Amino acid sequence: QVQLVESGGGLVQAGASLRLSCAASGFYFTGFDMAWIRQIPGKEREFVAAIDRNSASTFYVDSVKGRFTISRDNAKDTIYLQMNDLKPDDTGIYYCNSIPIGPWGQGTQVTVSS
Repeated sequence: QVQLVESGGGLVQAGASLRLSCAASGFYFTGFDMAWIRQIPGKEREFVAAIDRNSASTFYVDSVKGRFTISRDNAKDTIYLQMNDLKPDDTGIYYCNSIPIGPWGQGTQVTVSS
């Protein structure tokens, strides 16, 4: 059974940092590219960042380039999202998922106050 457990969110002020984690189980983690996807209130879910199975290449949406860093530890079946210089527009629920998309976890709430 596929399970994705996101953690590390919280309420922070603009300019602060957070590090999100996503522990995966129930599938062959090292065989999949992985991504962080966020749900901002009133908007559709958007890809924030992605990383290939070997950590050789990454993708970032323009709005987070230079501020967010995605990484993975295949020995721990875990991906991370280091978020620096957070902005109020980053507020939302952050999910991890495989590529192609599979079952969703519960997500972790990130709230950035101005």
